[in-house]
Amino acid sequence: MSNFVTRAGFDIDSALAAFLEREVLGPLGRDIDAFWGGFGKLLADFAPRNAALLAKREDLQAQIDAWHTERAQSGKSQPHDGAAYKTFLQEIGYLVPEPGDFQIGTQNVDAEIATMAGPQLVVPILNARFLLNAANARWGSLYDAFYGTDVLDAPAAKPGGYDKARGDAVIAKGRRFLDVALPLVDQSWADLADENDGKLQDESQYVGKTEKGLLFKNNGLHIEVVFDRESPIGKDDKAGIADIICESALTTIADCEDSVAAVDAEDKLLAYTNWLGVIRGDLEESFEKGGKTLTRKLAADKRFDNPFGGGSLPGRSLMFVRNVGHLMTNPAIRLAGGGEVPEGIMDAVFTSAISALDVEGHAKYGNSKHGSIYIVKPKMHGPEECAFTNDLFDAVEDLLGLARHTIKVGVMDEERRTSANLGACIEAVKDRIVFINTGFLDRTGDEIHTSMQAGPMARKAEMKTSTWLQAYEARNVGIGLKHGLSGKAQIGKGMWAAPDLMGQMMVEKIGHLRAGANTAWVPSPTAATLHALHYHAENVFEVQKSLGDIPSVDELLEIPLAAGTNWSEDELREELDNNCQGLLGYVVRWIDAGVGCSKVPDINDVGLMEDRATLRISSQHLANWLHHEVVTRDMVMDSLTRMAAKVDAQNAADPTYVPLTGNEDGAAFSAAKDLIFKGVEQPSGYTEPLLHAWRLRKKAG
Repeated sequence: MSNFVTRAGFDIDSALAAFLEREVLGPLGRDIDAFWGGFGKLLADFAPRNAALLAKREDLQAQIDAWHTERAQSGKSQPHDGAAYKTFLQEIGYLVPEPGDFQIGTQNVDAEIATMAGPQLVVPILNARFLLNAANARWGSLYDAFYGTDVLDAPAAKPGGYDKARGDAVIAKGRRFLDVALPLVDQSWADLADENDGKLQDESQYVGKTEKGLLFKNNGLHIEVVFDRESPIGKDDKAGIADIICESALTTIADCEDSVAAVDAEDKLLAYTNWLGVIRGDLEESFEKGGKTLTRKLAADKRFDNPFGGGSLPGRSLMFVRNVGHLMTNPAIRLAGGGEVPEGIMDAVFTSAISALDVEGHAKYGNSKHGSIYIVKPKMHGPEECAFTNDLFDAVEDLLGLARHTIKVGVMDEERRTSANLGACIEAVKDRIVFINTGFLDRTGDEIHTSMQAGPMARKAEMKTSTWLQAYEARNVGIGLKHGLSGKAQIGKGMWAAPDLMGQMMVEKIGHLRAGANTAWVPSPTAATLHALHYHAENVFEVQKSLGDIPSVDELLEIPLAAGTNWSEDELREELDNNCQGLLGYVVRWIDAGVGCSKVPDINDVGLMEDRATLRISSQHLANWLHHEVVTRDMVMDSLTRMAAKVDAQNAADPTYVPLTGNEDGAAFSAAKDLIFKGVEQPSGYTEPLLHAWRLRKKAG
């Protein structure tokens, strides 16, 4: 149970208050009473505005539900009348007029965001080891990435140590990469005798000499060729090349949202403590591996020398922090009226205060060279909510004494009202925006929930080729380019969810670059190193110049309704089982272990990186089919029961795992049922209210 202390008319968890006062406000030299007083005034202003925006979401949804229901009852719903629907959305203020011509005005943006193109990681902030791995993924061994994944077209490594045959295949593939990215004059990298041999076709690609080898640059990304004849690999190499180190994850998002299970003051304190460790530069984590205790720290910068004096490159990703959206509250702070603090407001103030240590020079390494704070804001619905975030960040800057627009914002384009009004959303934050990104799963979950009353939805696999989704992805890039994001901000694409299928990723994910995205999400540091090769193959900024017209909002508003509902029993069971298995596999870890993101085996035992976005689409899809009587409650329960046994088998090797079978009244199975059977009534189809309630019950014993 939390112990509370009173500050400026509200109660705050005592450990959280002590952390802010001692670890953040003290080093910043801020007056503690003035800070809490200002925070109290900020809450009094913004908490009611936050609540009003949530109420507007529900009011718009109720009007949309009523429109679909009325048409169904009057026989007008087949076929769907897109023109009438669009007019209706305009009349109720769901669709707003397109803004006039404007360009974003964001200033003081780091090169990793503005002028470089490369992979992006998203990492749960509660896991310090994962957070360190992601922050240090700025540089990655290409040899290791080739050797340990299915990217390499060679037999799997034999057990029992280093497999030279596979190693030789790695080296050959690495040389082929260098020949393309850093071509030599009349010579292959495979023919080099040493580091002094060979001449670049483009000598401007040479950057300098590092402690380990030679540093080069291609399409804005660095490549370090390590020469070391004393190493196990380099000693047998003709040129003495021991590795190829690629600049990989340019940016990393430390996530307080979909990939974590943070439900109370204890969880939030851990999140803020880890963020402080990253910003201050002293985050460490010790762990056991191979019978030894290892300690992981943040990587130092990479120095180089050249005839012009040399310099250094960051050893770590540029860090964003993803705050919570507008919906949830948290019991860490109790407001004067007795309610809980809006968690997104708390995140905005506390993560910014911690980041101010970087802005004001209290960090070991430094994150932003331009004195900026980078916050990703998820799950905003339309331009009003973006404007609210802009006002909130103004107020946080004033509270902390920071210059206007120090806090930059990344807008997740993952809600239907945002993607339908994306230009207006960007305009609302035009002087602080540094990032827009698409997210298929959340966006599909909101698509289903918004159109819940319109009819039964198509099967999930069919939605991936639907008109609205293609329009959504293309509009995100096109609208971003129209308003000047190229060269100033990131235009991103979503996650590659299968960390074990790197070969397939290398074939498919280059499509994100060809669609105009200058960053895209990957699930691991290894995946970042491999995905970096795509940015050597394609110059995204040149691609962006050649992109065509922006799809119309009419295409975006096409609802992915099923053409018919005459699926066979086998097809229905297949869809139910796929949804139920994925839902249970994720929920049991969230509720029982507090794990918000992990590699969860799917129904075919393929490991997929799952977070709440995956859960949202599965639960909403099941709720939709139940609502329209495509399936029955008994059919869903039958699938849940059978899939519980499968999930139990998939987790059998985990000694801490509590089986679902036999615990059908337990928190995890109960949460799974609620997510489906109460799915229609959940705000925007979000899973957080039910997950948080059941996790709190689990933590309380």
